[in-house]
Amino acid sequence: MKPSRRAFLAAATAVAVGATAWSAHTVSAAAAAVRFDQAAFDAALAEGRPILVEVSAPWCSVCRAQKAVLAELFADPRYAGIVALDIDFDSQVEAVRAFGAQRQSTLILFAGGREIARDVGDASRAGIMAMLEAAL
Repeated sequence: MKPSRRAFLAAATAVAVGATAWSAHTVSAAAAAVRFDQAAFDAALAEGRPILVEVSAPWCSVCRAQKAVLAELFADPRYAGIVALDIDFDSQVEAVRAFGAQRQSTLILFAGGREIARDVGDASRAGIMAMLEAAL
């Protein structure tokens, strides 16, 4: 049975509306970090929200492991208030420098408007969870 054009358009509209409703500045329980944007970072700071900055690269195996752990942890409503922003190590060089990150797989946690924790290369669930707990 071939789907009708009307059914296709309805499905495409639903996807577009859902994508528009999603906010790029916060992390929901199922969402991953969004691409770093200075305005989003500044807005979260001004709101007093905890922020996790992930400096990562798509080719980095430790970064992929960190992302898997973070996805699992952010599925827990306890961490839903933490804004997660991802800086691409290769393409967002100025942001990498601004945060003083020497390597990909760097996690930087902000709370109360200041940096409270930084870790490089830790992909353990216990280590990342302890870091996030510091922001709560």
